[in-house]
Amino acid sequence: MGPRTYDEALGIPSDQALRLSLRAQQIVAEESGIPNVSDPLGGSYYVEWLTSEIERRTNAYLARIEERGGMVRAIESGWIQSEIGRGACEYQREIEAGERVVVGVNKYVSGKPPQARAYRPDPAIAKRQLEDLARLRAERDQGRVRRTLADLEAVARTQENIIPATVAAVKAYATIGEICGRLRKVFGEHADVASAGMQS
Repeated sequence: MGPRTYDEALGIPSDQALRLSLRAQQIVAEESGIPNVSDPLGGSYYVEWLTSEIERRTNAYLARIEERGGMVRAIESGWIQSEIGRGACEYQREIEAGERVVVGVNKYVSGKPPQARAYRPDPAIAKRQLEDLARLRAERDQGRVRRTLADLEAVARTQENIIPATVAAVKAYATIGEICGRLRKVFGEHADVASAGMQS
């Protein structure tokens, strides 16, 4: 997992944001001395308590999911989506009430609007990618692509593993959009599944 950057909410991270995030990690690695010991927080009661608390809460939540018939049924019923929404609303309420501190948002606010500039792709690169895609579609074996996509859709309608069929479609040079389109025909969008479950 790469470093998190301050402008990821706006788009692809900029070089400046990536460098700043990387330097922060390098300072921890090279200047803090933390990597010089195998477990810098070994024996810490608080860290051990946090670990146990995470485990306790996770097991309690998994038990709630099992009570609802498992993850698939919890998604189909709309419960998972409602839990995500409830958690997001509670998180936002805590921030707005000042109960949860987010530096720069509700504490230590500078008053100046952020100066982050969203990444803008080079139009020449986008044009080249479109040309490459058109060339791929013109040169690939269209019959093989259609067959592998049809096979993928057929397998997706069963309980079988879709990975081999997906790999076959990729090897036939089917695009990600074409593959996802076939899977979307079978499974729909997550929001569609959740709303359908809530209406049932």
